[in-house]
Amino acid sequence: MDLQQRIDAFVKLGKFIGQFSSEPYQKVDQVQHNDVFFEGFRHQLKLAQEHNGWFTKENIENALFGWHNQLTNNNINHWLKKYNFNNESLKTIAVIMAGNIPLVGFHDFISVLISGQKVLVKQSSNDRHILPFLAKYLEYVEPEFKNRIAFTENKLTNFDAVIATGSDNTARYFEYYFRGKPSIIRKNRNSVAILTGNESQEDLKALSEDIFRYYGLGCRNVSKLYVPSDYNFDDFFKAMYHWHPIINQTKYANNYDYNKAVYLMSEFDMLENGFLMLKQDESFSSPIATVFYEHYSSEEQLKGILHKNSDHIQCVVAKGFDDSEIQFGNTQSPNLWDYADGVDTISFSLKIC
Repeated sequence: MDLQQRIDAFVKLGKFIGQFSSEPYQKVDQVQHNDVFFEGFRHQLKLAQEHNGWFTKENIENALFGWHNQLTNNNINHWLKKYNFNNESLKTIAVIMAGNIPLVGFHDFISVLISGQKVLVKQSSNDRHILPFLAKYLEYVEPEFKNRIAFTENKLTNFDAVIATGSDNTARYFEYYFRGKPSIIRKNRNSVAILTGNESQEDLKALSEDIFRYYGLGCRNVSKLYVPSDYNFDDFFKAMYHWHPIINQTKYANNYDYNKAVYLMSEFDMLENGFLMLKQDESFSSPIATVFYEHYSSEEQLKGILHKNSDHIQCVVAKGFDDSEIQFGNTQSPNLWDYADGVDTISFSLKIC
């Protein structure tokens, strides 16, 4: 199977996914094998929602919409144009996936396969319905994938390298357990936003997507704000308000109530609006329904802080801060070439020998 065959297969997969990125789900005549897979995938999406209360219909559809937009012929070719795919050695790369948001490990999955290697997937128990079905569709449109995709719930064996994502605690275990293998081990990371007080309501409303999408559970979600010492949060809270229905989601509401009670009993100072709390804190990883904030005195001082803590930061959301910033509202819409932790998984896969 050559590179073009792999590209064509993922383009077809993207078109299939696109049918489920918004309601109502409707079959598209040009999508291949809908007679076999359409109703089955609809059922898997329902199972995913029932299995994990955080995987709401809206959040699953948002994830599918993002992958539908990325898996186009133009995007994939732009992503791959800088690589040399002449490596003919076929190796198996194990991918250990997190389960915090729908399809969170999908980029690792496609990176291994598009590079021409085999993938051995160990899923999180929180996200086990969607990807195996998409893998079956991929094998159907390109049969040569059939001996290149495997899933396991048991101990990983017979692999040449590993990509593992987890918490700081599990990362220490991964680093020890896989010490004899080439590896990418990802730890906890969070995203931050830099505010100046000059943002428009449109900017701040866009930022709300970075904060609330997937209930803030992703590493690309903004969990901390850097604000000037005299920052007034009135406009910020006004821009957040359109997300207020989120408090009707039981799991989110339970976390909001619990964390609010902890803060009140501990006599912490905080700001809140009935569905989001702001707490001044130097940490990066805030609890659900909470965003931390910290004051800065100058851009130079802030750049020093961010550089010092770069290993804890996934995305920096800002407007006119530096060249690496992400625009408000775009943290959960990465391109194929936007690698987690800045580690190029295609280059890693191609170098396994």
